[in-house]
Amino acid sequence: MPFKQTNTALFFSTIDAIPQKIWEDLSCSKNIYFHPHFLKAIEKNHPNILFHYIVLLDDKNCATAFASLKIINFQLKTIKNDFGFLKKISVKLGVLSEKKELKLLICGNTFVSGEHGIFVKEHQNKKGIVKELAESIVRFVEANQKLNKQIDAYLLKDFVKESIAITYVLKEFNYNSFSVEPNMQLQLQENWHHFDDYLASIKTKFRVKARKAFALSTNIRIEEVTLENLSQNLPKMTILYKKVAENATFNLGVFNLETYHNLKEAFGTNYILKTYWLEKEIVGFMSGIVNGNTLDAHFVGIDYQRNKTHAIYQRMLYDYIETGIHRKLKKINFGRTASEIKSGVGAVPQDLTIYIRHKKTIKNKILKLFLQRIKPTPFDQKFPFKK
Repeated sequence: MPFKQTNTALFFSTIDAIPQKIWEDLSCSKNIYFHPHFLKAIEKNHPNILFHYIVLLDDKNCATAFASLKIINFQLKTIKNDFGFLKKISVKLGVLSEKKELKLLICGNTFVSGEHGIFVKEHQNKKGIVKELAESIVRFVEANQKLNKQIDAYLLKDFVKESIAITYVLKEFNYNSFSVEPNMQLQLQENWHHFDDYLASIKTKFRVKARKAFALSTNIRIEEVTLENLSQNLPKMTILYKKVAENATFNLGVFNLETYHNLKEAFGTNYILKTYWLEKEIVGFMSGIVNGNTLDAHFVGIDYQRNKTHAIYQRMLYDYIETGIHRKLKKINFGRTASEIKSGVGAVPQDLTIYIRHKKTIKNKILKLFLQRIKPTPFDQKFPFKK
């Protein structure tokens, strides 16, 4: 059951508790990330995460906005980039601890890049909604004595450049902003009817690179993953995914691949899962979801040794493009990581901003100094398309 903290906000601790009327009021299901089936699939398969949801109401008791919250335990050691000296300073100043886990309340999707934490209904004052949500998050925590003692910091993630004018209101609540690795995005051209049209649009140098990747991966067999064969493939897929996750410079959580059962069940062919085989062995997999006119790349798994000899990852990137063209979509979100490689197939960076606030005022001020030094890792942006 929800408990009502104010006249304008409802709090829920499970998707199943949210009444159908609220989903009808919001009309948010066209966006996959706010579809109750998607949210339920994530919630059901990640028992180590605490899930909560906020629904804002207008004066007629109609839902106007929705926020998805996750509470996680974050360990400093999961940051594996070159911020070593910054980590040491923050530990010395007591902002972070190498021994104690930081309990983070996150508004957003901990597994996927993008603005997937807050949904605002059409014709609403978005700046006012964001302000109201910030207030509601604090009230929600303060109303729960146990949570109020445990939560160390609040984090609202992955706002695109166009939203900054709206989310800037979070500064009033002492949130600090910083830029993270960009989402790499590829616009699909209307005159690309087949993958060959894409190849024809790129410069010779990059076309040669693509041909080489296809030549190296010629012995790889690609198979669709269905509900019928998912269970038998999942153990090997999980091993390959963990290899990729271990290599990541920054992780807010490990995704449970069992979630694919629910996602395939709910979204069918709109949830894309493919395995890459060498003879009788899975050496890679890719996943993604069709969200409106966009294909979002989700998790991949790679046998890194075979990747060197068979260009598995490069082939996956081209497969995402081929799938997007075949489905007549407009855009591919490749997500974060491997920015330079993704730019080599035509993707360009979409800047993302995160807001964070430590509950303790002094620590929050020190955190601000820490965050000012964090910049996305620079990379050599490629420009493969002909002018």
